[in-house]
Amino acid sequence: MKKVTMLALLAIPALFTMSCSEDQDVAPTASLKSSAEALATGNGAPSGEHYNLNIIGVPKGKSATMDGNSGHRIFVNLDGNSKILLAEGDTYQVLDANGTDGDGAKFQLPNPDVDNDGITSYSVWARALGKPGGSSVMTTCAYDPIAMEDVCSTENLVSVREKGKSSFTNVSKDLLYIYADLDSDGTTERYPLFDDRLQDYYWSYDNNGLKVLQLRFYEIPTNVN
Repeated sequence: MKKVTMLALLAIPALFTMSCSEDQDVAPTASLKSSAEALATGNGAPSGEHYNLNIIGVPKGKSATMDGNSGHRIFVNLDGNSKILLAEGDTYQVLDANGTDGDGAKFQLPNPDVDNDGITSYSVWARALGKPGGSSVMTTCAYDPIAMEDVCSTENLVSVREKGKSSFTNVSKDLLYIYADLDSDGTTERYPLFDDRLQDYYWSYDNNGLKVLQLRFYEIPTNVN
């Protein structure tokens, strides 16, 4: 289990302001530049073009239909579990922003590791924002057609909003793979998103008062080996 401790209260308008590069879909391409080499900003995130996604906790469920826009936000329950269904595509796009209606939100993103060599074609960075005190646990899951049940990764993203500055952490291993012992041989195997041995991938989001979890997707590889 990885804990991401997030520090700094930012102004609320800043949470929903996108840079010019964030207003357009970004298709990842293989890059020779590593995550470490790209670290050049004061908030811990790499510099450069990226796709920004805010996962926003709300105290009251939303009833409006939110499957006809491509905004950069998804609404989840402020307390309790929400599901974010994952669809494979060439670009990043919110397909359904409402994760509070029981049917789950839906987010499109590319296959991160087609060959399952442990080197991603893009990377995900995360930080917690909003009022200090909230936390969340985000886990990658899918349906196992052989066992006929859902399986969730032994790795997950724990985000805690503490006082002070908030910094990004590389969470590619937590959100782009499932680590599980599907064949019951006592060894945990690695399955990247959209591996055909599993189906219906999703993020299980258990929220305990976290107002905003901000994710950034960069065209930078990460070695999770």
